[in-house]
Amino acid sequence: MGSQTFTRHGMIFGGYAAIGAGAVAMIGLHVVTGLDPVHTVISEYAFEAAGWLLPLSLTLFAAAATIIGAMLARCGEDRAVALLVGTWGLCMLLIGAFPTDEPGVPLSMSGGIHRYAAFVAFLTMPIAGLLLARRYATSPYARPVRLLSLAALGVLVLVVLPYVVRTFGVDLTNDDIPAGVTQRLVVGFEVAVLAMLGLVAGPSMARRGRVRRPLPTTARA
Repeated sequence: MGSQTFTRHGMIFGGYAAIGAGAVAMIGLHVVTGLDPVHTVISEYAFEAAGWLLPLSLTLFAAAATIIGAMLARCGEDRAVALLVGTWGLCMLLIGAFPTDEPGVPLSMSGGIHRYAAFVAFLTMPIAGLLLARRYATSPYARPVRLLSLAALGVLVLVVLPYVVRTFGVDLTNDDIPAGVTQRLVVGFEVAVLAMLGLVAGPSMARRGRVRRPLPTTARA
């Protein structure tokens, strides 16, 4: 029992340490570059001198998702949610490994992988949050997880809408819309959902560990 508790606490600490380090790297990237966060999307920071902070931040978020996904999988009933969280983590790695194209350049294979991995990531985390919030409806964290997930999905519509408009030949650039704001809101909401999932998964692992603990055998009379 003691080793299980140590493992659970270690996973929780590791998950939140990765989230915290990833957030520090992301904030540091914004501070040192000084780009306009209203119209510049996060992906374009990769072209700056400190652009290496972007894949570092995304890799740390991916590590956090892997840890929290493993915690959810250990809960037994949360395999589908764990798969979604793991998919989100994989997409973070792909986004970091395959940079987007510079503005005005035709879509390349790297840019395509980057774009569609981002879309999948933006979609999977809110779904994972809604599923877990419904499963643990009595948890004090269920409502915040649900609200953050719905907020992420709502803002995601605003992120996708410009791409849809451009398919109809409308010349719409990020300078015309607050593309940076909407993207950062989605990322912020989703990292918050990931952190909240850890709060749900930790107690669930503890309860499952208590249920699985073998009962002492009684002596025969």
